[in-house]
Amino acid sequence: MEELTLITPTFLFSAISLLLLAYTNRFLSYAQLVRTLKDKYLEDPDKVKAAQIDNLRKRLYITRGMQLLGICSLFFCVVTMFLIYVGFQLTAAYVFGLAILLLIASLGLSVWEIQISVKALELHLSDMKQPEKK
Repeated sequence: MEELTLITPTFLFSAISLLLLAYTNRFLSYAQLVRTLKDKYLEDPDKVKAAQIDNLRKRLYITRGMQLLGICSLFFCVVTMFLIYVGFQLTAAYVFGLAILLLIASLGLSVWEIQISVKALELHLSDMKQPEKK
């Protein structure tokens, strides 16, 4: 195994930062949707709105998990940089491996959340007639 340098975790550091920004934007849009749907549900309760709110609740929890795993990955990247700086190369390699595994888990949750989002949109559009293919 090659020796880690400070450059290696910094690449992951910047990628994770951008990913966390995307996760935060997704979370904020879901939060706004939940507020809007809740107000509509309180005005006119029905099963469809309740199901949409339940779906959004699930997606919010998954997004929170994505954010937590991403933050932990970022934390361990910083720890890796510190360990490299003080000369603990082997420990730094294992901590960096943990950071990568946490990032993989975060991305896996992201894929799961996207699949749920697509299914929710398909249900929302199911009552519309599909255009004929030529």
